[in-house]
Amino acid sequence: MRILLVNDDGIDAPGLAALETACAQAFSDDSLEIYVVAPASEASQIGHRVTTDHPIVVETRGERRFAVAGTPADCTRLALANLLPNRPDMVLSGINAGGNLGQDIVISGTVAAAREAAYHGVRAVAVSHYMRSGIELCWETSARRTASILKRLVHEDLADGEFFNVNLPHLEKDAAEPEVIETTPERAPMLIGYENTPSGYRYNGRYADRPQSSADGDVAVCFGGNISLSRLKL
Repeated sequence: MRILLVNDDGIDAPGLAALETACAQAFSDDSLEIYVVAPASEASQIGHRVTTDHPIVVETRGERRFAVAGTPADCTRLALANLLPNRPDMVLSGINAGGNLGQDIVISGTVAAAREAAYHGVRAVAVSHYMRSGIELCWETSARRTASILKRLVHEDLADGEFFNVNLPHLEKDAAEPEVIETTPERAPMLIGYENTPSGYRYNGRYADRPQSSADGDVAVCFGGNISLSRLKL
């Protein structure tokens, strides 16, 4: 199996390392090939932006590891077109430090990297981790939960143009193990609120206060302590 790992938090992000660990746990096979093609620096919240107006610098960071001076979607495109010797079996994007739920889906670079793969007919999964203040994030736990999900998703049927969006909840250490619940993206928009400061309007909406219009939407499920699994379509 050949797997491409991408993210939007940058090639040195702990979430990307956790995703690599998850792959090793989920697909313990001597023939497993993992390629990492990720932004050289953080490229969050830029959606599906691609670079076509100037050259994209790519730095080799080791065997099958490339740092790209571009966007998450650039990373997927370059990997498929130039950097991988053969087409990957899966493209995994994440693990993002922060949720990608509802309206986040169109904003997220993490989701964009997976969406780009889906455009090319490659099985893709975006994985994100909702974050709550005051609770330490354990990437080891995130990797273990992601590995369990990947074991399931590798066998799930996908229609043309479909891909998966996974959001892990942020739980206390002694919390019950979360369930995986299939969801649809929340329709209610993100909160809009701005403070007028001397330097301009500054966004002041709280992510944790975002609306929940549906009990089975991805926001309600993830905020409620379970793993949200959405099947997205181009």
